[in-house]
Amino acid sequence: MKIYLLGIFCLLALSGLARAEDEAVDIDGKVVEDIGKSTIGSKTDDETVEREEEAIQLDGLNVSQMKAMRDSAEKHHYQAEVNRMMKLIINSLYRNKEIFLRELISNASDALDKIRFNSLTDPSVLEATADLKVMIKPDKENHALHIIDTGIGMTREDLVKNLGTIAKSGTSEFLAKMEEGETDVTSDLIGQFGVGFYSSFLVADTVVVTSKNNADEQYVWESDAASFTVAKDPRGNTLGRGTQISLFMKEEAYDFLEEHTIKDLVKKYSQFINFPIHLWTSKTETVEEPVEAEAEATPKEGETDDDVKVEDEDDEKPKTKMVEKTVYDWETMNDNKPIWLRAPKEVEDADYTAFYKSFSKDSDDPLAHVHFSAEGEVTFRSILFVPKTAPHDLYQDYGKAVDNIKMYVKRVFITDDFEEMMPKYLSFIKGVVDSDDLPLNVSRETLQQNKLLRVIKKKLVRKALDMLKKMSDEDYKKFYNEFGTNVKLGVMEDHSNRNRLAKLLRWQSSQDTEEMTSLQSYLERMKEKQDHIYFMTGTNRAECEKSPFVEALLKKGYEVLYLVDPIDEYTIQNLPEFEGKKFQNAAKENLNLQETDAAKETMEKLGREFDTLMNWLKEKVLSSGIDKAILSTRLVESPCAL
Repeated sequence: MKIYLLGIFCLLALSGLARAEDEAVDIDGKVVEDIGKSTIGSKTDDETVEREEEAIQLDGLNVSQMKAMRDSAEKHHYQAEVNRMMKLIINSLYRNKEIFLRELISNASDALDKIRFNSLTDPSVLEATADLKVMIKPDKENHALHIIDTGIGMTREDLVKNLGTIAKSGTSEFLAKMEEGETDVTSDLIGQFGVGFYSSFLVADTVVVTSKNNADEQYVWESDAASFTVAKDPRGNTLGRGTQISLFMKEEAYDFLEEHTIKDLVKKYSQFINFPIHLWTSKTETVEEPVEAEAEATPKEGETDDDVKVEDEDDEKPKTKMVEKTVYDWETMNDNKPIWLRAPKEVEDADYTAFYKSFSKDSDDPLAHVHFSAEGEVTFRSILFVPKTAPHDLYQDYGKAVDNIKMYVKRVFITDDFEEMMPKYLSFIKGVVDSDDLPLNVSRETLQQNKLLRVIKKKLVRKALDMLKKMSDEDYKKFYNEFGTNVKLGVMEDHSNRNRLAKLLRWQSSQDTEEMTSLQSYLERMKEKQDHIYFMTGTNRAECEKSPFVEALLKKGYEVLYLVDPIDEYTIQNLPEFEGKKFQNAAKENLNLQETDAAKETMEKLGREFDTLMNWLKEKVLSSGIDKAILSTRLVESPCAL
């Protein structure tokens, strides 16, 4: 019985094997695809390679080329500060990821500016391509976004130095500000400190930078935010010149591959970039296509050739049909001419604000602006802006060169590195200047010595001060809270504009406990025959108000300015008078209260009567602390004052 059952089992196994073999071969003898390659079964090695090859084809590299490049790549670790900074960026700006595109386009624009500037003295640098532009190409299939520019490009050394280390001074301040700041603040700082490239890792798991500089071969930089590699590109020179940044997006950032999203961000942040920005877009068009010719007519059964109807050749017309096709092409996102070339009346406030944010990397709206053209000894156009808030290091690094004024010549960006394009006290002013009268083909250093540049500077200062003067009371109050010290420094530094600056000064006053007053308002309230502008210095308003030196002045109805800023005394020393009225310190001995002759005679008489007391105080009681003791008409309630 056992042998019988064993025999049946063997027969069943053999028949099952035969059926499996029959199913594996179709009627044509072709083997059915192995289950290992199906979407249900486990993935095989050759399928993994196939998927990898598909992804690599995006950059024109096959598997062997990619392997060879990675084997030869130099492996690097990020500088410690870069690691720290990237963690801060990713953790602090996760709600404002969109800034990555602003930063990468801004970097591309800088690279284009550099190559165009170099071409002014050496046209051969544009031999690879003279078409200066930025291109953005989304690739939804591979979840990648490419930003390409035809700028100056980077050498192998540049890739390591610029993308792996931070040599720029001020990094420690940036990191400190990031750690203490809020998200809306740090999104602005990232641009100000020139570390915007690292915002790529807000949206990308892997970043690949391919770059070609005229002085070197083409190299590929690749990073996953933990470390990076640099290798010579096995494809050779495919860019001609420039840089391509490929972002392989995180799943939550796929929306940045959508055309409408990219268009909105370019319009929001980069529409005033001075180079064309092209986006690879698709659209559906209805086109006319010829219909495939039908097979030649043949006689049916029972018909002869003569029975077949033949149309005259003259009557034959090509048959067509309308079909819908998806067409891909480059679309220009920023075809506006430079805003400063347009008439001010044609520019909306929203345009000025968008332009300001695009070049200043400031997330706040400007507090004020002035748009003007100057003619005469030199002709130029300019737009100047007043920021809403002061830079965090405005007074820590006072006098340090800043890049707030961008200089153009015939619409070509030259530099933002001129020393004292604005005087130090106006270094916070941001803007652009474009002149047709300055030479293009000279070095930056030579241009800086050009006498026309000094004329431009003089006119810029005048326009900036006029802009401040014309601000509304509410806006000027905000401005003075942020930049009031700069106005006072200007009084000390810029004697040629001292009177203009004096009109911008604001101080606390005995006349108003809430608002600060201007010198012009003080003059309008002066008493008849008052010859001086009275002021009192102190550490705060309460100290000035309680000073015995102001008692008589206030009782007689004189207004007293309260100078509570340490810099105020130095400002007054450099401003001896205003509109013909001299300043008088209420605490000084020779204070003139415009006493009558009778009052003077009374004081002389009292002086003789109290002479013995005064000498006793000076020589006996307070001999170690005072030089002399005198009677005074300046005290009302206080018995004495030192």
